[in-house]
Amino acid sequence: MTTIRICHPPIDPEIAAGLALLGKGAPTTITAEDIKKLREVNPEYLISDEELRRGGAIEFNEITVPGPADAPDISLLVCRPSGTTAPSAGIYVTHGGGMIGGDNRAGIDNFLDWVVELGVVLVSVEYRLAPEHPDPALVEDCYAGLVWTGEHAEELGIDPARLLVVGGSAGGGLAAAMALMARDRGGPPLIGQLLMCPMLDDRNETPSSHMLDGEGIWDRTSNLTGWTALLGDRRGGPDVSSYAAPARERDLAGLPPAFIDVGEVEVFRDEAVDYATRIWQAGGSAELHIWPGAVHGFDQIFPQAAVSQVSISTRTGWVRRLLSP
Repeated sequence: MTTIRICHPPIDPEIAAGLALLGKGAPTTITAEDIKKLREVNPEYLISDEELRRGGAIEFNEITVPGPADAPDISLLVCRPSGTTAPSAGIYVTHGGGMIGGDNRAGIDNFLDWVVELGVVLVSVEYRLAPEHPDPALVEDCYAGLVWTGEHAEELGIDPARLLVVGGSAGGGLAAAMALMARDRGGPPLIGQLLMCPMLDDRNETPSSHMLDGEGIWDRTSNLTGWTALLGDRRGGPDVSSYAAPARERDLAGLPPAFIDVGEVEVFRDEAVDYATRIWQAGGSAELHIWPGAVHGFDQIFPQAAVSQVSISTRTGWVRRLLSP
């Protein structure tokens, strides 16, 4: 039997240099035994209350709202431009973490820029994590928070006609799933879905899902760990809902406009391309960007790299256009 080696494109030189400097501080491969360690975030990486306030430009509070039926309440972090009284566009954020880590403050730095620059209201949901809480706990938590946000948009200072779901990595998959649920369940009308390096497909059959093992950020083994934590023995089998793995959805018609971007050198590349392609084939709108030489989470881990700066600017431009009256 011949083994076919799947090569990957070269990593951007700035990002490659950054990866070399990270060294042992950025584990490439996450196994089930590493989940506890993954959750023990170094305090210097935690965003503080003062950082949330952005020098007084942002006011924030954390509120507890009802979770799904027969499940615990959930926490929402709400950030608003200080002193704003008129209704603003809203972004509902689902954090990353491979379905096994993170909280409602994780990775929201760039979104705080939008609160200041674009005047949006940010709502970030804290959802239960796998494997302690397998599917469908995570997505049902996220959707319950989205429904509550839509129903209480006025008191949150959000224009309900301008509500956008946003997420990266696992959060990108959850954001895509919420767009499907809102369509299917008659949920809050969404103006768009912004999916950054989204985790969409539990089957791991694409060429890009095989090209990284033991290198980069979030390799094949880590991806299998995350999906197994979420789905258990169902991972890769026939009994997986499209609300757990949106790539499973056969009908992508009737969805809000999408912005999808992904690194050229990461396991999620091909499933992101396929998802955008099938949105187009269903008559929908999707703006797709494949960032050359970029690895998973490049814009957050190496924000000063030239490719990161361009990606952040491009993403912000799409949101600005989408939310303009």
